[in-house]
Formats: sequence, C-alpha cells, structure tokens
Amino acid sequence: MRRLTFLIVAILSAMGAMAQKPADSVRSELDYYLQRHNVRDEGFDMVARYAEEGDSTLTAYHPRGPHLLTNYVHPRKGKSIVIDAYGRPILATFNADTLVSGIRFDTLGTYAGMFNQFKEACGHGSFRSAGGTYYEGEWLHDQREHFGFEVAPNYLKAGQWHQDRFLGERMLHTTERIYGIDISRYQHEQGRKKFPINWRSLRITRLSRRIHDQQLVDGPADYPVSFVYIKSTEGISIVNQYFAADYRAARKQQIPVGAYHFFSTRQTPREQASHFLQNTRFQRGDLPPMLDIEPSDALISQMGGPEALFESVRTWLRIVEEAVGVRPILYVNQRFVNKFLDLAPDLKAGYHFWIARYGEYKPDLHLAIWQLSPEGHVSGIHGEVDINVFNGYQGQWDAFLHDACIP
Repeated sequence: MRRLTFLIVAILSAMGAMAQKPADSVRSELDYYLQRHNVRDEGFDMVARYAEEGDSTLTAYHPRGPHLLTNYVHPRKGKSIVIDAYGRPILATFNADTLVSGIRFDTLGTYAGMFNQFKEACGHGSFRSAGGTYYEGEWLHDQREHFGFEVAPNYLKAGQWHQDRFLGERMLHTTERIYGIDISRYQHEQGRKKFPINWRSLRITRLSRRIHDQQLVDGPADYPVSFVYIKSTEGISIVNQYFAADYRAARKQQIPVGAYHFFSTRQTPREQASHFLQNTRFQRGDLPPMLDIEPSDALISQMGGPEALFESVRTWLRIVEEAVGVRPILYVNQRFVNKFLDLAPDLKAGYHFWIARYGEYKPDLHLAIWQLSPEGHVSGIHGEVDINVFNGYQGQWDAFLHDACIP
C-alpha cells in the first residue's frame, strides 16, 4: 500500500507540474502555424485549442470513478494503479475489467490518453517529454500514428505520422489557397515543336496525378494562376529566349511575376549575378528574384563542400539584393534542407524559401512557397507545368506582396 501511495503521489505531482499553458518558448511556433492555417486544415482545432488552453488532456484523462482498486479486485471498474511491461506506473481508468485510459509517468515524460489491452498508448493521447516537447494526437502500439502535432521551441510538426516518424502535413487543396506556376523554355518547346502560351486563359486544372489519387482536392481543380516565376538565366552564358515576352505578357495580365536564375557550381557567383542582372527585367511590384539551387552531392564536393557552396550563394544574394533592393528567395529541395541547410543558419533564418517536395506532404520547414508537383496541367500551356502553392492564405499573401516584392 505504501508503494501504491508513493506512485499515486508521484503521478499526481507530475500532473500538477505538466498541466499548464504553452511555454513562451514555443509561442512563436504556435503563432506561425495559426497565422498560416485555418479551420479547414487538418488538426487546426487541436493546435488552436492547445495554443489557447494548454494541455487539457491531463484533466480529460484523469481517472474518475470509485475509490482506488488493486489488481486483486475483479472485475475492475474505476481507478487503479497498474504497471506495464517496462515497469512504468499507470494511474488508470478501468471499465468491465478493461483498461480504457489513464496517465502514465516515467523518466522520459508523461503520457495521458487511451490504452489498449497490452497497456500500450493506443488512440488519442498526449505526451510531454521531460525535455519540454509536447505531442498530441493518435497513437498505435505506443507509437505516434496518423494525425498529431508536436511542438518545441524551434519547430512545430502538425500532420501525419507513421511508426513514430513524422511524414508531413497533408494539405487539403481548395479555392482559398494561392497557387502559381514556374516556367522556362520547356513550356514553349517539346522536341522540334514550339508552342505559345495563351496568357488570357491560364487556369490550373490539375495539380498532380498523385494528389488527385489521394483525393486531397476539394472538388475539381480549377484555380487561377496567382503568380508566375520565369527562368531568366543559368550559369554565365545561358539565357531563356522566351523570358522577355513571357514577362511582358504576365504583367499585361496583371499576374505577379518574378525571375529566377539557375545556379551553377562551375562559375563564380559574381559572374553569375552579373549575367542574371544584365539579362533580366525588374520593375516595381515584381516578385523577389529567386535563386534556384539544385547541385548534386558530387558537384558540391567538387567545389569544396557545402561551406564553399553557401559562401558562393551568399555572394550572389548580396550582389542581387544590392542591385534590385530586395532580398532574393531561395529555391531548394527537401533533401537539401534536411542534409545541408542547418550548416547555414543565417540563410535559414534570414531568407524566404521555396521548397520542392513532390507528393502529398508539405515540406517540414518555414517556407514561402511549396513546389508540390512537376506534372500539373494549366489551360493555355502545352504539356505539364510545375505547380506551386503559397504558404498561407490571402492575408499572408497580401503581406508578402507588400513586404517582399521589389520596391
């Protein structure tokens, strides 16, 4: 009985310490999420409730019922202390001798939620680690599964999980979102054939075969093209011969337009910046210039490693920013983010990012634009087109146009 009393006191003390509103250290991550999502986004209500109330699961799953029962009383109904296979105490609620829910406490943290017959977390529940991270969502066999969110001082991951690994946010595509395209000469040429773009009839009619297969589009895809980026240059010698005409046409249709440069690891950043500036038009209100960074690991190694790459990138960015009066945006893929971006914290914190990650899951990083597919369909353009979506809704898009575009 003394041991049971000790366990109860320990668990209830932990509950008192954990039942609190989100710490100030995670407030910026919660605010960032709430500013760029709305009630139609998966799990928005769960994150919003946590931001407002804190961890309410400890109270919700606090065992209620008759006085404390021991393992020797059958059938158990009400509160009881049980020990799982790993020696972790659970202050549990039983019904018809079946463990339903409760609170489990150990050195790693506190879990509050539903359990299965094997005393494993299963169903809805929350876990606050001893280190301060908080997760709430679905569980299966003691692992995070399906939807949930985890928040810490430097990140918030809200989306789909599988076997305790975060897959990403699964976006529902609706008419409320801000979609755009990026184009180059490939939208004009296929083999020996050349095709014009009918700028007056641009509408996005398919995002991606995969996204349609997953039924993540709310109704038929029929979205306006709200912005367009056009490739202007590459390296120090390549120029897109269609840039000038496409640029003029986009502006004539009053579509926000920007230019991008494809970065080469074989030429100096100064020469590349000069080549880009000499062959590109910039006007007030244009989207910020974009630097497309897609080198292979072998090319990065040949130029001296990621540190050398980032130093070259910084030089290009500095020259272009001084010339046009606005910070460029950086285009990279999700693998580059995962493998290299932490080596350049100044870029990660100081620039807008456009991230390529094809499929149903949104990139796991603060970003401005997500390139979700290279196989979209756009009326007025022959062949497949890269489809992009802005990270936010109309209010954030208006702010981006005001703050990030060429003055």
